[in-house]
Amino acid sequence: MPPADTGASAASVRADASSSPSPDPNSRLAPGDPRFRRMSFALFAAGVATFALLYSTQALLPAISSGLGVAPDQASWTVSAATGGLALAVVPLSALSERYGRRAVMTAALCVAGLVGLLVPFAPGLGWLVALRAVQGAALAGVPASAMAYLAEEVRPRALVGAVGLFVAGNAIGGMSGRILAGWVAQAWGWRAGLAAVGALAVGCAVAFRVLIPKARHFTPGSLAPRELGRTLRGHLSDGLLLRLYAIGALFMTVFGAVYTVIGYRLAGQPFNLPQGVVGSIFLVYLVGTASSATAGKLVGRLGRRGALYLAMGTTAFGLLLSLADSLLSVLLGLVLITAGFFAGHAVASSSVSRTAQTGRAQASALYQTAYYTGSSVGGMAGALAFRAGGWSGTVVLGLTAMVAAASITLYATRQALRERRAGRAAAHA
Repeated sequence: MPPADTGASAASVRADASSSPSPDPNSRLAPGDPRFRRMSFALFAAGVATFALLYSTQALLPAISSGLGVAPDQASWTVSAATGGLALAVVPLSALSERYGRRAVMTAALCVAGLVGLLVPFAPGLGWLVALRAVQGAALAGVPASAMAYLAEEVRPRALVGAVGLFVAGNAIGGMSGRILAGWVAQAWGWRAGLAAVGALAVGCAVAFRVLIPKARHFTPGSLAPRELGRTLRGHLSDGLLLRLYAIGALFMTVFGAVYTVIGYRLAGQPFNLPQGVVGSIFLVYLVGTASSATAGKLVGRLGRRGALYLAMGTTAFGLLLSLADSLLSVLLGLVLITAGFFAGHAVASSSVSRTAQTGRAQASALYQTAYYTGSSVGGMAGALAFRAGGWSGTVVLGLTAMVAAASITLYATRQALRERRAGRAAAHA
């Protein structure tokens, strides 16, 4: 994210496509069809709006702290409230999209979030700012909850990877551009103007989405059926492998949320003293993550899923240690490694969720997103508290602890797999 749920997206879509109600596969969207181009641009705009809004305050935290007279851990609530709201709302809104349609839920989500984005700059104090951000995050949950299902139902299987890729690109570009736009506008006119600029960008994207997105042809309304939904969720939450994957995703995002929540304070303070616009531009590092998530599949092919996870964790941990040096080059290289490791680990864990879940893949993915954004929310708050208590070193210790925990979970899974393999061999020879 960060960016969006890159790894799970493509896998979920491929898995769900076969069960989508489509009496005539040729009536689905494909490259060359004007409706396919409209859909691609519409979902790109949705991705930009979603992640520009979700993390809009992250690059502005030092300015918000100064403007409202609050500590870093208090200002970090403006990020954690949004990601926490999304984490809480993604499962319910995924259920609503089954009843009322993906297009309708995404349109409502973007409109509500964009309008709230125009109100956010006028928040009189931190309490109002946090409350509005929580509402905004809850509204935005309707986009990731619906976009992948829309693609599965409306796009031909062979065209899905490209369509998903453009949506993911919108997520990454939105997360990056929102922070950069906010940073440079804030440097000239203050943090409230920076948030207003992101809100205006999101409203424009919401309008573009509504105008461009084609009507759904293959959606069949379903029942909300709370009992059935509850049974599916309980089944996923009782699956040990899925729980481990949820935990690993949350731990990776804890590191990422902590680092990017407080990196602005580190770069704006001694010994760097970088201006707000330059601090916002640091988020160009996200481009590295986009590339690393794209290579995650090759890593899994060479190292296996757990091997790829170990490499991602080691890369992230090394980046954290490198960022401790009071050298701007070391900090930037550290951010590159942290970002690359996070995106690769997230892609492996999220794609493994869809492969593991045999039924209710949409709900399995939604639960992963819940854990993922809960990790972002907790990481933002805990990272800011650690920074207040021990400076950047405190944040690094928090990140390393999360990576050790993730490695321990992966090691447990490795040992369990070895035991099962040995037991299978013994049974075969018996």
